[in-house]
Amino acid sequence: MKRTIGILLMVLSLCGAGHHVQAQELFVFTEPASNMPAHTIGLRASNWLMQARKGGSVYSFYPELMWGKSKHLMLHVEGFFSNQQGSFRAEGAGLYAKYRFYVRDTIYRHFRAAAFARLSAIQAPVMQEEIALAGHNSGYSLGLVGTQLLHRLALSSSFWWEHATDNLGQNELPAQQPGDALNLSLSGGLLILPKRYTGYQNLNLNLMAEVLSQQLIGSDKHFVDLAPSLQFIFNSQTRVDIGYRFELSGNMSRWAPNGALLRVEHLLFL
Repeated sequence: MKRTIGILLMVLSLCGAGHHVQAQELFVFTEPASNMPAHTIGLRASNWLMQARKGGSVYSFYPELMWGKSKHLMLHVEGFFSNQQGSFRAEGAGLYAKYRFYVRDTIYRHFRAAAFARLSAIQAPVMQEEIALAGHNSGYSLGLVGTQLLHRLALSSSFWWEHATDNLGQNELPAQQPGDALNLSLSGGLLILPKRYTGYQNLNLNLMAEVLSQQLIGSDKHFVDLAPSLQFIFNSQTRVDIGYRFELSGNMSRWAPNGALLRVEHLLFL
């Protein structure tokens, strides 16, 4: 695991060295410490096609309404839809909030730090040991994220605690299953295009790699995932993410750990 992270950082650092164009701070599988612009509304549609371990595939659709209330505070309302129970149906909703509390700016680089929280309510059977409030478990989470921008290179790390409760509709968390988990992520993003910035109309292309891990509290159950992705940004307003997440190691029961993500997001300026 340490070797994987070290190689990731070394490659991204070598690729980003010597450039003087700022990178994007928008990651695909995690949120950075920076917020969306103040006084904007964001519409996001995330499509997941995951490979079920018992065979077949699972399709999930997560629409989101995002609001940049101020430069410090961002709020999301999320919906969760899936066919994991056989037919495609609504399975729950969630709230996400992020508060940016620290900023340090210098020439060609800056650092951001933020705190975030999530609250989810899911009506579906608990089908895995992994705790995932985005679509699988009811519960709440609290965390911290820090993001460093270095010219074309952006690095980010998140740490958060998740607590799972019983799902709605008498879908209880198994008594022997831990309800708390610690999560750690490390993300790197490299701005590939434009080579030279000339205006907001420039197409932005970002190459990213993210390491995501979870450890159940009171248990030896854990996993480590790797998630490479491409990100396209059009007119500084419309974003398209294409990524693939897969398990590197782990001993945890997971319903569908490997699969692809296609996300489209659009900002509306108020």
